[in-house]
Amino acid sequence: MKVRIVVGIIGLDQHEVGAIAIARLLTLHGFEVIYLGRFQTPQSMIAAAVDEGAQVVGASCHSWEFISFAPELAALAKQEGVAVVLGGSVITPGDAVRLRRAGIDAVFGPLVTERQIIDEITRLVA
Repeated sequence: MKVRIVVGIIGLDQHEVGAIAIARLLTLHGFEVIYLGRFQTPQSMIAAAVDEGAQVVGASCHSWEFISFAPELAALAKQEGVAVVLGGSVITPGDAVRLRRAGIDAVFGPLVTERQIIDEITRLVA
C-alpha cells in the first residue's frame, strides 16, 4: 500500500524550507505527497486529507504556533480517521510529550533521523 500524506504549514509560520525538504524526502521513499504549502488551518489540512484520501497529515512547525493548533488538529483528524504527525526545529522533548497527550500520533524534533521519520509514518498506516 502506498502511503498518502498531506504536508503543510499551519498559521502564519513562514518557514517553508523544512516542509519542502520533508515532502521531498517522503517522495524519494515512495510516499505520495500532497503539498499544501503555507497559511493552512487545521480544517484545511484535514479537509485536504479527506479529499485526497490521505492516511496522514504532516504539519511543519518552525514557530510556536503549533502549541495553539495541535489539539484542534488532533481532534479533527481523529474524527476523520487520519493520523497526524508534527515535526520541526522548535519542538522540545517536553513539547513532544504534551503533543502526544493532545492526540498527535508522532512528533519529530530537530534531531530526528530520516529513518525514524520513514519508519514511524509507515508504522502509523500499517
